Amino acid sequence: MNKVLAIARKELATFFKSPMAYILLFLTISVFNIFFFIVIDSNQESTLKDIFKIMEFLFVFLIPMLTMKTFAEEKATGTMEFLMTTPTSNTAIVLGKYLGSIIFFTLIIMMTISYYVIIECFGTPDRAATLTGYFGVWLEGGLFIAIGLLISSLTRNQIIAAISTYVAIFLLYFSLSFIQYTQGTMEALVRHISTLSHMENFAVGLVTAADIVYYVSGIVFCLVLTRVSIENRLWR
Repeated sequence: MNKVLAIARKELATFFKSPMAYILLFLTISVFNIFFFIVIDSNQESTLKDIFKIMEFLFVFLIPMLTMKTFAEEKATGTMEFLMTTPTSNTAIVLGKYLGSIIFFTLIIMMTISYYVIIECFGTPDRAATLTGYFGVWLEGGLFIAIGLLISSLTRNQIIAAISTYVAIFLLYFSLSFIQYTQGTMEALVRHISTLSHMENFAVGLVTAADIVYYVSGIVFCLVLTRVSIENRLWR
């Protein structure tokens, strides 16, 4: 556990040593603020439901930039090979990097809690729906990050990692757009793999075991594949 935390701290330090972290934080919060006031002014409702949808959409584009360096940069610079020769298990490496990324992502989420404070002051929001909405966004971000780590572990090129992650997340997010071309079992499958189908429940205050299992199993699956990927020495 100590090694996992040590790698997570290293990952966080790497984020904040790069101007990219501050650019991401600034752009993300700025865009969220703009849409928050637009949505509240348009809807005249004390709810964050539409804000969660916007956050979910924007993370499709932002998370690939967050995860593209995790493994790709270390492989390109040769530090990955050094890390794997230390008495640190591959599982600890993967979990540490994931933990560091998810902590940074959580910081972004926490910076939007002021939105709830604002609508609480001027209205009577559904507290349960707000809490589950944040939980859903956090789970979905966790899945996107796990996908990003997996793809970053497959290449040395950060740009390729970012673009590939974006395509994978984009297809997962917008898979419902293809449901009109499917039917029967395939239609049910497309509906199940779409993150939109699961996030809708969280946004209205509904938490089901199926939705939680979807995100958690997706995260575990991607992390296991990432561990297998870094064990494969073909990248050398």
